[in-house]
Amino acid sequence: MRFILTGGEKSDFLQACPLLEEQRAEAVLADKGYDAGYIVDAIQAMGAEAVIPPKLNRNTPRNYDVFLYKERNVIERMFGKMKHFRGIATRYSKTAVSFLAFVQLAAISLWLK
Repeated sequence: MRFILTGGEKSDFLQACPLLEEQRAEAVLADKGYDAGYIVDAIQAMGAEAVIPPKLNRNTPRNYDVFLYKERNVIERMFGKMKHFRGIATRYSKTAVSFLAFVQLAAISLWLK
């Protein structure tokens, strides 16, 4: 599991390609916000299936596995559970390094349950 911290004013999808580097997967699940040509191309270049619903403004919508997309809720629930940790919910840490360390520790704790 990998995390990249960004500023609150930056969009998450800018970190999609760096997160995918050197990863192996059969499929990459993401929401509509990640439906960009370069992200889909990066996913296909790694030999995985892009399970991302197309944005409404696409001229030619791509097909995606609707049933596999429903599995995305597992990671969404994990992020919801991480917010139960007070230090994550309030961003109490003074530095990005300590906040990232606490996020990683909370994620490990949740995945080991």
